[in-house]
Amino acid sequence: MSRGPLFENDYKPLFSGHETFPLRYGWLKKVYDAVTESGKDIVSKTIFSDDNSIARFGVGKNMVASMRYWAAACGIIGDASANQVCIKPLGHKLFGQSGLDPYMESPATLWILHWWLCGRADRTTWFWAFSHFSHLTFERETLTKGLLSIADDRGWPRVSPATVKRDVECFVRTYAAKAGSTQLSHEDALESPLTELGLIRATGKKDGFRFVRGPKATLGDGVFAYALIDFWQRYTNSKTLSFEAIAHAPCSPGRVFALDEGDLADRLSEIDDATEGLLRWSETAGLKQVIRSSELNVETALDLVDADFRVRDRRKAA
Repeated sequence: MSRGPLFENDYKPLFSGHETFPLRYGWLKKVYDAVTESGKDIVSKTIFSDDNSIARFGVGKNMVASMRYWAAACGIIGDASANQVCIKPLGHKLFGQSGLDPYMESPATLWILHWWLCGRADRTTWFWAFSHFSHLTFERETLTKGLLSIADDRGWPRVSPATVKRDVECFVRTYAAKAGSTQLSHEDALESPLTELGLIRATGKKDGFRFVRGPKATLGDGVFAYALIDFWQRYTNSKTLSFEAIAHAPCSPGRVFALDEGDLADRLSEIDDATEGLLRWSETAGLKQVIRSSELNVETALDLVDADFRVRDRRKAA
């Protein structure tokens, strides 16, 4: 039986909002700066639609809408009220005055943003592709047909094939670098910063792509631990979490980070150190699970990612 948010009766699919533009370098920082320009964390939503919005963000009207979409999807901003947006904790942590990575130079930033995009069911294509799609290789049409099939089975209203097709196109452009060409600069080929994660690559066949499963050398223990706690808090109230859930459940770190079971087990064996004893790996009586020593709080768990940025700084200084 199918499980997860997509199969809940009150699930509302989303296949639009990005205006067909994938996330681009510099956009999140621009949104952060625009919202905090007045010295406050809350501002009217009109900054994205007033007469000065195009000049404020330096892009066209549709791109301004896309920037707002991505900033919300990546956990940088959120709704403060019906008419206002505010900066969320991740926004301050990354892009604030003492932010960890205002220019998005660290892989840790990209992994956090990927987690926010695909570790939740808000963006249907992104979530389904990493949490439910079972094949390693695919074509854009394969994903489109799969999503339309689910929409039909679930009876989702007003799901247009054209809209889903555009959403799939944007999803692929978010993660897969464009094919090399003498007419493309390196920056143009890497249209979205998330292509640097190498999670999806072209196969060389016409419109062929593949998910890259296995070890992720640039995924730090801090981001992994934060993602695990975030997933756990939304998945169950239990004091234990099974290896099976961590590896295979929808929204799980194993799914979202495309880890194989061996690499996942290696990471979990060190989770005690990564979380300073909050989580502990156990294989008692052949039962593989993680045990928590106290209540989970995803907001305080965000501080765990700091360690991954300190590792980068030490490497740069060496």
